[in-house]
Amino acid sequence: MTFRRFVSLDPDGMSAGGWLYVVVEAKTGVVYQQQYGGTACRQGRVEGFLVPMFGPDELAALRELFETDFRGAGTWNHAWPDGERDRLGEIVGAVVYWACDGSVEEPHSLRLDESRIREADEAWVPVITPDGPGVLVWFNSD
Repeated sequence: MTFRRFVSLDPDGMSAGGWLYVVVEAKTGVVYQQQYGGTACRQGRVEGFLVPMFGPDELAALRELFETDFRGAGTWNHAWPDGERDRLGEIVGAVVYWACDGSVEEPHSLRLDESRIREADEAWVPVITPDGPGVLVWFNSD
């Protein structure tokens, strides 16, 4: 029997909202749960490990894109025209992920996982990290 622990990210919505994480997908037994999609209030789960990100400008740009441009209503299965996809990719690419092999830490840019672009939504964006696929998450606006 496999033991799994479920961890809710900001379960009561009371955080200050200034956080940005990547959950790198891996068999860890820890499943992170996140409300996402703006007022659509979708529930996502991803098993892996949590990596805190620092990117206040990128977080502000993500919030502007999803909360202002998409009006906070979610984008599940959005068609993502080239201009919007490129803008999201640029924002994601500006987020720095520090990878460490145990002795050397190096900065890398995240990449939008375009093979999963239809999953992209407010506070839930599939990405590629140096450690494998993951999901970029932040405070959901609802």
